[in-house]
Amino acid sequence: MKCPFCENKETLVKDSRHSEDGEIIKRRRYCSDCGSYFRTLEYLLIPEILVIKRNGSNVPFSIDKLLHSMKIAVRKRSVQHEVIEEAVLRISKIIRKENKVTSNYIGALAMKELSSIDQVAYIRYASVYYDFNSIADFTSFIQKVSDE
Repeated sequence: MKCPFCENKETLVKDSRHSEDGEIIKRRRYCSDCGSYFRTLEYLLIPEILVIKRNGSNVPFSIDKLLHSMKIAVRKRSVQHEVIEEAVLRISKIIRKENKVTSNYIGALAMKELSSIDQVAYIRYASVYYDFNSIADFTSFIQKVSDE
């Protein structure tokens, strides 16, 4: 693994940790050239799954895109990155059984995960998922969530 700081190609693995389900390996690495530590995350590559978008187009599923969108939702919240990574892996485990899924289905799974992690992040994600256009949209959604 190449060092992200000095681009040395010879780095050392100092520590490896496996997830409970054995599908992720987190490695702490050390670069002997510049003395930097960094972490890598290894996960199972999912066979190509097509995502059917709202406009009807098909794109390959990207675990990184899902992770990025959920990290945006929890930005400036006290949510550990590992919690979001685990949620993304649970979602990918569910959809990997399919050849095609809709973006709505992935969004619903993400919202379900976020609702149990952080309510504010859940509402942030929902505002994009449901394309909120006004304060009334937020108010209506928050009222609906509060009633559940």
